[in-house]
Order: sequence, then C-alpha cells, then structure tokens
Amino acid sequence: MKKPVVIGLAALAVVALVGAGTYRVLQSQRKAAALAAQPEAAASAAAARVLELPAEDLLPVRRMELQRRIEFSGSVRATQSTFVKARVAADVRILNVREGDRVRMGQVLVQQDTTEFDWRVRQADQQAQAARAQLEIAQRTLANNKALVAQGFISSTALESSASNEAAAQATLQAALAGLELARKSRADTTLTAPMNGLVSQRLVQPGERIGVDTRILEIVDLSRLEIEAALAPEDVAGVRVGQPAHLTVDGASGEIGARVVRISPSAQTGSRTVPVYLQVDSHPALRHGLFARGGIEAERRAVLAVPAAALRSDRADPYVYVAQPDRIVSQTVRTGMRGTADGREWVEVTQGLSEGARVVAGSVGPLPEGVRWKPAAAGSGPTRGTAAGGTPGQSPAASAPASAAAR
Repeated sequence: MKKPVVIGLAALAVVALVGAGTYRVLQSQRKAAALAAQPEAAASAAAARVLELPAEDLLPVRRMELQRRIEFSGSVRATQSTFVKARVAADVRILNVREGDRVRMGQVLVQQDTTEFDWRVRQADQQAQAARAQLEIAQRTLANNKALVAQGFISSTALESSASNEAAAQATLQAALAGLELARKSRADTTLTAPMNGLVSQRLVQPGERIGVDTRILEIVDLSRLEIEAALAPEDVAGVRVGQPAHLTVDGASGEIGARVVRISPSAQTGSRTVPVYLQVDSHPALRHGLFARGGIEAERRAVLAVPAAALRSDRADPYVYVAQPDRIVSQTVRTGMRGTADGREWVEVTQGLSEGARVVAGSVGPLPEGVRWKPAAAGSGPTRGTAAGGTPGQSPAASAPASAAAR
C-alpha cells in the first residue's frame, strides 16, 4: 500500500474519533441542562399552585399565661390501713364483720377457739401452786435451821444449804407465775379487736378455718384520708415542691379531683431510678382504696410566647413550624421551652423563631413545599385541606409534586 493512502486513512480515523468525542460532550451537556431544569420546573410548578386552608388549620402564636403540668399516675390508697392478723394458731369460731362494714377501735372482730388455751392456763396455774407449796416448805425448813444453829444443834453449812433451797424455790415460783401469765395472754390473744376506726376492705378467712400465727384475717382502711404515690423522673422532681396543687381523674369518678403534694421521698427507687412523690387527695364519694388515677402537678405558671403543640413538627433535626405569610407558606425552625395547657389545649413555649401574632399551619395538614402559595378556603366549601390548583382534593401539594416530576 502506498504511503499517501495510509496517511489519508489515519486522518479519517482521527476525524471520526474527534467527532464521536464531541457528540458525547454535547449529550452530557444536554442531560445536565435537563437535570438542572427539573428543580426549577418543580419550583415554578409549586409556585403556580395555590393551597386552600380552612380557618381551623391556621393556629395563632400569642403571649399567654402557660401552666406546666407534670403528669403522673398511681393507685389511690388510704393513708392509714392495717391487717388484722392472728396472734395464735387456732380455729376461727366467730367472725363478726364482712367487706364494707364500718368498725370502731376496740370492737371485737374475731373470736378463735380457746379450748387448748384454757387447758394451758389451768396447767400453768397448777404448776404455780406446786411451786408455791415447795417455797413454803423451803421457808419453814430455813426458819427451823436458823433456830437450831442458834442453839448449836446444826452447823452453819446446813443453814446455808437451807437458804439456797429457799431461794431456788422462790425462783421456781416466779417462773411458774410467769408461765401462768403467758398462758393467760395466749388465751386473751384468741380475741381480736379493731386497732383503728375504718371500713373492712378484705375478709380473707372464714369461720371454721384453722389459721396459723400472723395469718391475715381482715384488712381495715380509713377512707377519711387518701393519698397517691406517684413515681416521677428525676428531671421532673426538680420542679416539684411540697404544697403544690394537682388535679387527677379516677376511674368511675366524673370530673377532676383536687390533690396536693405532701411528701417527697429523699431517695430514688432501685431499678427504675424514679423518685416517689406523695399527694394527698381531696375527699370524694367515688374514691376507693386501690383505684387507678392519672393527673398532673401544677409545677409552674408564667407568661410566655406560645404556639399550639399541634403545629409543632419534629421530622427534622430541629423542631419547626410552617408559618402562613400573607401570600406564601414558609418553614421556620424554632426553639421551644416549657409545655403546658391553657383553654383546654396543649401549648409549647417558643423562645426563638416566632413573633406574637403570627399564624402557623396545623400539623394535620401534612408536609408542604417550601414557598407554596395559599389562600383561605371559601366559606361553606367543606374541607379543602391540602387542595391546590391542578391537584386532587385531599392530596397535598407535596404528594402531587413528585408525581408531576415523574410524568415529565
């Protein structure tokens, strides 16, 4: 092959390679331009849509007196309660009361069988009489030996032996008398009386049963003073003081019932690390020992700038709200403080990010595109939450934007 032909073929190959590279560069530039145009198109589409919001979805930001409540739960229990327990092992002959009966201090409640204890008292009494007779013999012997020693008929050693016998007999009598008193006490312990005024809440045995020592027979509670033990987290206890008011709801009782903090435990519970706080509950006819209660302690009350908790969103690193400006809706990061209740609604203090009088969008509206236009919903048009021009009723603009982008 001639040299000029070879040079011509090489030149054609170089031209082809350059053309292919140029084509690839142009294609890449077109794709980049198309990708860059998509966000702009989406932004322009979002700007073109108009969100209709009813009045109930626009929540106010205002300055108000906010009350912080420390929530708690626990069981209602009587401040004074006790179990009537058996002091001796015997059969139950008489049980005079049942659940709900009112008892007075000193009232006879339980009578156990005394047959065994009557015989023990009789046995102890006979032993005491025998010891007393032995003491009398020892005393006479000692008196006689004293006279014989004085006359020189016996030695002083025999007198000392008689004195020791008399002391031993005296000690035996005292022990027998103590045994007699113990037997009498055991017989008296078969009769059980009420240790306090109150109501019988539990009857744990029935007549005819044989029970052992310390067996629980009855539970008595005094409903004149009731309290709740609430287990609070350490960070909540720091704001609790003795005397602070509280309100609670109890199963079966209508409305709220008042209470106040009366004691705070100086130590935390092992395991849970919670701190017991005791609240005295106001008297109420529906309260019963053992009922479950929920409530809140009024730990703090002060004037703050607050936003309804329903408007606060937390799906980002920092909490934020959607602020309804005159023609657009923008997101605004906020810093929050205490939480509390007012006007039957939960509010959150805003320390930074909002000003008084601003309006924010309720969290039930869902996510919104940044800068979306909005207008008030027409009166009587029904719920139009999340409806935008060109969209579907009930579907938020955030949901329709990806679909339109995908269609393009």
